[in-house]
Amino acid sequence: MSLAPVLLFTYNRPSHTRQTLEALMNNELCSETELYIYSDGYKSKSDKNEVLKVRKLIHSIDGFKKIHIVENPHNIGLAKNIIEGVTRIVNEYGKVIVLEDDLITAPQFLSFMNEALERFENEEKIGHIHGFCYPIKGLPEAFLIKWIGSWGWATWKRAWQIFNPDGQELLNEIKRRKLSKQFDFNGKYPYTRMLKRQVNGENDSWAIRWNATLFLNDMLSLNAGKSLVQNIGFDGSGIHSGSDEIYSTDLFKGKLNIEIPEIIENKSARKAFEKYYGLTNSFGAKAKRRINRFLRSR
Repeated sequence: MSLAPVLLFTYNRPSHTRQTLEALMNNELCSETELYIYSDGYKSKSDKNEVLKVRKLIHSIDGFKKIHIVENPHNIGLAKNIIEGVTRIVNEYGKVIVLEDDLITAPQFLSFMNEALERFENEEKIGHIHGFCYPIKGLPEAFLIKWIGSWGWATWKRAWQIFNPDGQELLNEIKRRKLSKQFDFNGKYPYTRMLKRQVNGENDSWAIRWNATLFLNDMLSLNAGKSLVQNIGFDGSGIHSGSDEIYSTDLFKGKLNIEIPEIIENKSARKAFEKYYGLTNSFGAKAKRRINRFLRSR
């Protein structure tokens, strides 16, 4: 099996980056894997020391087949960094596994991702693989869904080449085809609103555009049914961090069985996501999280 390179994006969080790298180095395929690290430049003098700490750290590690480091002289932002980095690596290798600097991976993460990349390389209906899963009971160990997550993911050149970075075009097409309700999991999660905010410059999400691209092309993601990834970035340290309550999940340490009987969306999984979004994104659930955050801060 030809292993995919891992592409890690870092910025100004040396402690998180260290934990991410330590977990990755505990993966079974680490020593056979090439690692690319894209270190974004600092925005201002206040970020400079932390960025330099990250760069000192990434130059000190070993344990991978080969390590390539790209240091941006200026801050270009996560979205542009990811789009440019993924494009470069998939064009060179044909596939890539992508991580950010606040993601803890299970020891079987690389095995799962590489097995899925190999198995579905020529399956045109599948464009994405994702290692994180919400804490939802009863899901199969792996399933197909018309949705993408961005916490520990992978793709192929054949899929990434259709990526449309123009949020306005994507939004117009969703509206024209009257797909907002479906895109939003029957109105339970505001993905269309997220895309509108990207268009309006209120966020710079590459992921919502990738999600919309595959959705409009009727392509699926292979998702782990037990989470092989934990996000440790919900501590206020990140650019896009918030509360971790609805994303908190145990890290699965075993091997997941990738058995997909048919290349169609798993309707039970989609309904489970819809129910989960309904429970966690309601007004009452949001109010409860705000109260809990307030009480913890006292």
